Amino acid sequence: MMNCWKTVNINKEFGLNRIYLMSFLTGLLSFLILYVPFSMLHGTHDMKDHGFLPLLIILFFLPAMHRLMHMLPLMLSYKRLRVKFNFRKRFVPTFTYQCKSKLSKKTSILMALAPTMLITLPALVMGYVFPNYFAYLVLFASVNLGLSFSDFLYLNYFAKAPKRCLIENAKEGYDILIHQPKA
Repeated sequence: MMNCWKTVNINKEFGLNRIYLMSFLTGLLSFLILYVPFSMLHGTHDMKDHGFLPLLIILFFLPAMHRLMHMLPLMLSYKRLRVKFNFRKRFVPTFTYQCKSKLSKKTSILMALAPTMLITLPALVMGYVFPNYFAYLVLFASVNLGLSFSDFLYLNYFAKAPKRCLIENAKEGYDILIHQPKA
């Protein structure tokens, strides 16, 4: 039998406005911190400018890519997912997903870290390798870090959870479950 060790709902605990503000500040601060060393490293390379529209298109699809990266560890571990596509405000395509089975602590940590490992780190490496595009790639990585702020909050709870716990995707967050010894 399983007992709920902790129910994690960061929207309820911290508030949605505070999370949005901290996500924005995390993205802004990461851009400021990352841009300076990259600009010093690359010096006077010519920047390639393809206009504002390609940048907007890439940033428009970044949240969907971020969510897909959350789903990737679940799909690779053959977990069943329920995915719902919809349009927010009749214009922005978005989707939600819910895992139908309980996850181990290790899988949950991988799921929370996947966008950072699979989007941010490659963007920073590409910013080093392609000096003509480093500003765009640093911006892309910084926006993804801002989107990852809530993931880091969940990651904090997952890391503090007991070693042999199971994590279940609830409606508003996650339930951390532990085995109850039989009496």
